[in-house]
Amino acid sequence: MALKGKTAVVTGAALGIGKAITEILLQNGAKVTLLDINETAGKTLKEALNKQYGEERSLFFECNVESEEQIKAAFQSTVDTFRGIDIVCNNAGILNEKQWEKTVSVNVMGLIRVSYVALEYMNKLNGGKGGTVINVASVAGLTPVPACPVYTATKHAVVGFTRAMAAASSASGYGLRFNAVCPSLVKTDLIASLMDNLGQFSHLAYATQCSSVQRAMKGKKSHSKKVLSSIPPSEFACSPRVCVGSLRVLRLPPTVQRHAV
Repeated sequence: MALKGKTAVVTGAALGIGKAITEILLQNGAKVTLLDINETAGKTLKEALNKQYGEERSLFFECNVESEEQIKAAFQSTVDTFRGIDIVCNNAGILNEKQWEKTVSVNVMGLIRVSYVALEYMNKLNGGKGGTVINVASVAGLTPVPACPVYTATKHAVVGFTRAMAAASSASGYGLRFNAVCPSLVKTDLIASLMDNLGQFSHLAYATQCSSVQRAMKGKKSHSKKVLSSIPPSEFACSPRVCVGSLRVLRLPPTVQRHAV
């Protein structure tokens, strides 16, 4: 799928990995709807994108992935404006071991909620065009992160949900591909606030990973974009050469893992 002329919806789009994904999609000719709970950051990014790519290429909606009503309103506005949706990128997520129920709500329930709304709008059985759902998991979805047990659990859930939805789509004829991206550490606000959000059982375990986090935070701010730029658009955003309903859990190569999220 060439990205030119395609329409994407990106959650958690205002900062970090989501911002990098948004910029790469626009650079490759796609139209993008940015969803983020951070209204200030979202509007600031939208203004910058307007100057670089034109106001008509993107939309921004303040959106909490815990609200099905807000998600559906954003999807409907996207369809009304861009005449369809081809790509959904579930990127919104938090890391807060203290407020672990919130972490589960956003990282798991929010991602599932967006995925099901995407199915309503994109499912070929409902008159949609089909397309691709990209779930941003983490290396924590493949291997345990001792300092962040709840975050680890949520990202394992993302990988498991992606696997199941890929199989369901293949069996049911939904016409959607489900893929997961599993990066490691990157310099983002999420990692920068890690120490403030560790749980009561996490601090001793954190010592074993402290050097990795410090290396990530010493990196340049562009690292999230550099990592995603190392993945061809056909890989992280929807090649039709990947058969409908198939799953690819993409783990970033070792040469760039230290820059990842």
